[in-house]
Amino acid sequence: MSQKHTGFLGTYFDPEKVLRLVRWIDIAAWVVAVVYGLDLVVALGVFVLQIMRGFMGGMGFTDYIQNFLYIIERPFRGIVYFVVLQAVSKALLILMDMEDNTRRAARKANN
Repeated sequence: MSQKHTGFLGTYFDPEKVLRLVRWIDIAAWVVAVVYGLDLVVALGVFVLQIMRGFMGGMGFTDYIQNFLYIIERPFRGIVYFVVLQAVSKALLILMDMEDNTRRAARKANN
């Protein structure tokens, strides 16, 4: 495993690997969003079919509302996961920019 030496002692990572990781994190965030979106669609479909087929007979209005709220609550976890994954990927890019700016400042100071 050969690692390029940049001459700047503050570099402890390979930028290509970080950019690859950022791409995978972005892909994972969108996969999570799609999975939770599909979960919501399927759960609502099953809920409606259960009502139409009479499987939920004898239940009161509050029972229907409670079941509906359970279904609606699940995608909020997916939203949180999506936002956190997006924040991590953007934070890695920001940190890479900070490192690059630090390297440039060190080069200017040495010249």
